[in-house]
Amino acid sequence: MPFDLGLLPSGHLHGLSVADAVPSPGGQGRPGLADAFARHVAEGLFELAADRSTDGLTPTLRYWHDFAGSYLGARCRLPDPPATQDALPADHPEDPAPPVAPLTAAEAERWLQAAPPMQGAEYLGIDLLCTLWNRLDHWVRARIREHGSLAALLDARAPQWHPLGRVCFHLAENRRDPDYPFAFMATYAPDDAGPPRGRGAARYQPLRNALREYADADDKPGLVRLLSPVHRAAVASPLIDELVKSGDLYHPLAWTPEEAYRFLREVPRYEESGLVVRLPDWWRKRSRPQVGVRIGNERQGGLGKEALLDFELQVVIDDEPLSEAELAALSAAEAGLVFLKGRWVEVDRQRLDEALSHWRTVAAEAREGRIGFTEGMRLLAGAPVDLGRADDDQARQAWSRVRPGEWLAGVLEQLRAPQGIAAARPGKGLKGTLRPYQEQGVNWLWLLSRLGLGACLADDMGLGKTIQIIALLLRFKQHPPAGEAKPSLLLLPASLLANWQTELERFAPSLRTRFVHGSQLDDTPRPDGEGRDHPPSLADCDLVLTTYGTLTRREWLQGTAWRLVILDEAQAIKNPATRQTKAVKRLQADARIALTGTPVENSLSDLWSLFDFLNPGLLGSAKRFKGFVDSLAAREHDQYAPLRRLTGPYILRRLKTDRRIIDDLPEKSEVDAWCNLSRVQVAQYRRAVKELKHGLETLDGIQRRGLVLAYLQRFKQICNHPAQGLGGGDYEPKNSGKFQRLAELCEEIASRQEKVLVFTQFREITAPLAAFLAEIFGRPGLILHGGTPVRQRRERVEAFQREEGPPFFVLSLKAGGTGLTLTEASHVIHFDRWWNPAVENQATDRAFRIGQRKNVLVHKFICRGTIEEKIDALIREKRSLADDLLRDGGELPLTEMDDAALLDLVALDLDPP
Repeated sequence: MPFDLGLLPSGHLHGLSVADAVPSPGGQGRPGLADAFARHVAEGLFELAADRSTDGLTPTLRYWHDFAGSYLGARCRLPDPPATQDALPADHPEDPAPPVAPLTAAEAERWLQAAPPMQGAEYLGIDLLCTLWNRLDHWVRARIREHGSLAALLDARAPQWHPLGRVCFHLAENRRDPDYPFAFMATYAPDDAGPPRGRGAARYQPLRNALREYADADDKPGLVRLLSPVHRAAVASPLIDELVKSGDLYHPLAWTPEEAYRFLREVPRYEESGLVVRLPDWWRKRSRPQVGVRIGNERQGGLGKEALLDFELQVVIDDEPLSEAELAALSAAEAGLVFLKGRWVEVDRQRLDEALSHWRTVAAEAREGRIGFTEGMRLLAGAPVDLGRADDDQARQAWSRVRPGEWLAGVLEQLRAPQGIAAARPGKGLKGTLRPYQEQGVNWLWLLSRLGLGACLADDMGLGKTIQIIALLLRFKQHPPAGEAKPSLLLLPASLLANWQTELERFAPSLRTRFVHGSQLDDTPRPDGEGRDHPPSLADCDLVLTTYGTLTRREWLQGTAWRLVILDEAQAIKNPATRQTKAVKRLQADARIALTGTPVENSLSDLWSLFDFLNPGLLGSAKRFKGFVDSLAAREHDQYAPLRRLTGPYILRRLKTDRRIIDDLPEKSEVDAWCNLSRVQVAQYRRAVKELKHGLETLDGIQRRGLVLAYLQRFKQICNHPAQGLGGGDYEPKNSGKFQRLAELCEEIASRQEKVLVFTQFREITAPLAAFLAEIFGRPGLILHGGTPVRQRRERVEAFQREEGPPFFVLSLKAGGTGLTLTEASHVIHFDRWWNPAVENQATDRAFRIGQRKNVLVHKFICRGTIEEKIDALIREKRSLADDLLRDGGELPLTEMDDAALLDLVALDLDPP
């Protein structure tokens, strides 16, 4: 079966069928990989890297193949002590499997930057990479102990890999001889040439001694084993083949710089063959002359696509410019090693000349010594200036050194580390308190917006993207840029109109807002006469809010100059071919902001469309971008690093699992999810109010109480879905504001591979909800209500609690409110309200309780303008004052209200945006 890899929110690297994975070109994987990953992630990584070929691997599999291969390479470079038949505990002084050095932060960062798009890529981080490396090391060490030695393990399970043998190639400097400044010698470590089990340094002897030693012992098989790495190297290296055939390998040799360079270039082949190689320290971190490029020394007022950055060009060694005399000496030198500036440097005149010619062409095309912002950002990211094939450019980059100038380096550092940006406080206009990470988000948005750059705020759900945008708008109201006053435009799905209206009223009552929307809440004509070609006056407006659908029907929105254009649920423009996306991208603004809780880098086509809005031109045309991405996949190393460096400064993502964030969050957060009624719901609700009013006029006593209870239930059912209010029928999602809001929430939850509990008090709607959610999550979930047998109840709970189990669980409130532990859920949705806080809290605590490892986000659905909103307000008021309205378990005594108060409570109160 086609196979790929993905990450779960826990950081677990797991196998998945290609049908479930992020679409990507690639082969069918390898037989047995799925079973290996199912047994243990480290075993899967080992099996993946055991075959050194990457043919047929998807980009994700190739990435993890290279990661595990890097570990195996490090393992093979450790001395392999002689095999032992004795079982030794871990970390025993004679342990045959000493640990491999852990990843450094710099190494882990390089792996992070190189990662391709994959399912769960947002959970990949330095800590996780280090953890996987350590798990792989622990697993391999255990297998080495089982087999007795690394050599035995590799022979059995990875025969293409070879442990470090006892033959060593030494290259050293010989400064006493200027004509032959290098010395070579092949040596070996006799069996007794060092401390036991490879501890400490072995005492090497000339390799020629081995011929005599094994001849005297008549041990030809032993000599063959000793020299097997040499023979493997001779197959891979013409130089070693020559030395073996001539016999020079067994004698000390004096080498010219050219001969030494030929040897040095082939060192990786020798190490792969199992040879120990000892080299001068300077070679591992070798210097070479490079074309040094500096971009952006001079301060700029803005960095939009029209900005021009200063551009400097010179030849440098380790960032030190070369003098004219040094350049002349360099030009006269042959390719190889040259002694310059008191050190040996690597010189390849052809490649250096090619790089210099390339950069001179770039400089000539720059306008008056300046380069466009888009081109400059591409170069700094390590991408070609024209976003051409990155694999062709990779060789040239080895002989180039592109750096930001002093001013631009400071700006980029702020973009990558928002905690260092100067505070952009919204002032007293914000009726709320920003958490520290939210303050950093506002500062970051303020910096990018003032520079004219697009910004994607990709915070996890529940971290407060809305309040950060509100604070930013207040900051612009406080400190408007010089020039004409302009309003900002916020585009959002219709299902979020009520949420934004509520949050703006709560946090920023001083912001002057205008909603432009053919409201589903109101059938009356709009008094301002606005239409397709008749814009209203926006002179006294700070923010205009409209929906994606309305944008395509109001042409004046696209003809207005905006301060900011902000997209909420920005995945709405992921398809560049739609009319809606094209309309969004035609909007004119000083700066653009996208808000999304879904991963933005896991689908490259989605990423391109988003950046085509945020920073048009940065990723080129769709066709050129595809060619660029394909060329990244063909690179030998750091495949996707240029793309991540190119887009990274404009994306701010914080996860609830981030240690810097989690300590700043309550363990359980409750948020109101405001929903609008559909036209069908409005009509049905109003009709029910009229019927209740008529019934109250004719009934009293117990009959009145029964009528009131029945209609209270009916109002709840209408708010859920018109089909439920009618007692059955088609649960068409578009006819329910709650279903639309549920879709918005769960699409994001599904994209993060998180789990959710959905509570309702109505058994009859559990099946329609589960069917709807199965479409969103792409796989079925679970249902539990009062009719679920006890045995099935236990089985379903156990299934949900498995990390890779069903993604959602729909529960009736009473059946799911007690006796369950469902701590795999990180979200709880109360689809309808019980109007009893104690019952709702009891249900919520199925997810949030002892043993919970996640922050739980509780979403309470409330239909605006309905009895749900009014009851919610009553409960909030009485919670903060007294408990006189709530009695015996927290129920509201609604049946005891007089007719006027009751009708006022249930009346539909719509104030259309």
